[in-house]
Order: sequence, then structure tokens, then C-alpha cells
Amino acid sequence: MTADAPRTTRRYDPERRDRIIDAALDVIAESGVAGASHRRVAAAAGVPLGSMTYHFTGMDELLHAAFDRFTSGFSDVFERRMATATDLDSARAAVAGLITRDLFTSRRELVLTHELYTLAAREPAYRTLTNRWMRRSRAALERHFDPVTARLVDALIEGLTIHRALDTEPADAADVVDAIARITRA
Repeated sequence: MTADAPRTTRRYDPERRDRIIDAALDVIAESGVAGASHRRVAAAAGVPLGSMTYHFTGMDELLHAAFDRFTSGFSDVFERRMATATDLDSARAAVAGLITRDLFTSRRELVLTHELYTLAAREPAYRTLTNRWMRRSRAALERHFDPVTARLVDALIEGLTIHRALDTEPADAADVVDAIARITRA
């Protein structure tokens, strides 16, 4: 570099890594894990392609960070909802709220969840994310239910939210309340 040459400076962008992770989730929701690439995510994040390798060693690390953010967000919603419960009836109502109002509220959430499930089914390294997600859910449920019941309620939540999201006919909230009562009956 000569003394007269202009000096290029790096732009300080502390949120760049977070934008890349958010963009990765958007790309996965739109095109699936198979359609996610460094180039596509960089374009969606509005960052230079070189930023991808600066912040992530490869697509695996980026996918892991993206799904970690996604599952943590779901766990936070779950924990907040269950923290409102003070007795058995309000715990049951909180579970019903999770199923009918809080989880899989968008096509994006449904797609991202299933993309993660598929990835975890194929790649054991991603099961750490799904297992941590399940542990957090069950811990929130175990504040109100015994461990076996909490596991059953967690599976019920998972199954009913998927069915509600994919069914072509609207689900009856009374059926959700009835299912929760049956599983949590003493």
C-alpha cells in the first residue's frame, strides 16, 4: 500500500452475527435446510459473503446457531406461560394456552420446527438442541405435574400443536381442554 492510496476501514457492525442467524432462519423457513447456503443467507442478511466464514466455520455451525436461537425462543414462551400457573387448574389452562395460542402461530414456526426435527433425525449432533428444548419444556411442566405426567403433557402439546397447524378443519378448543384434563387427572 502506498502512502497516497486510500485506506479502507472495516465497518463496525456488532449486530452482524445476529442478522446472519436471523436471516438463516428466514432462508430455512422459505427454502428448507437443503436450500440454505452461505450465499443465500449472506444475501438475505445484507452482508458480504466473507462475513459468513468470519462468523461461522461452516453451514453446520450456522444451522446450529440458528436452531439454537429458534428453540430458545420457543422455550422462553413456554416457560413464561407456565410461570403464570399457580394451581392445577391454572396449569391446565396454561397448557391449553400453549396449544391453542402460543405455539406454531405461523407457517414459519411450523416449517422451522419440522426442518429441525428432520435434521435432528438425520444428524445426532442436532439432538442436543431438541433434547435441551424438551428438558426445558418438561422442567416448566414439572413445576405443576409429576415427571411422568409432565412427559405425557409435553408429548400432547407437541402432537396437538402439529395437528392444529396441519389440519384442514379448525380444531375444537374444548377437545384440547378435555385431553389435558384426561392426562393430568390424579
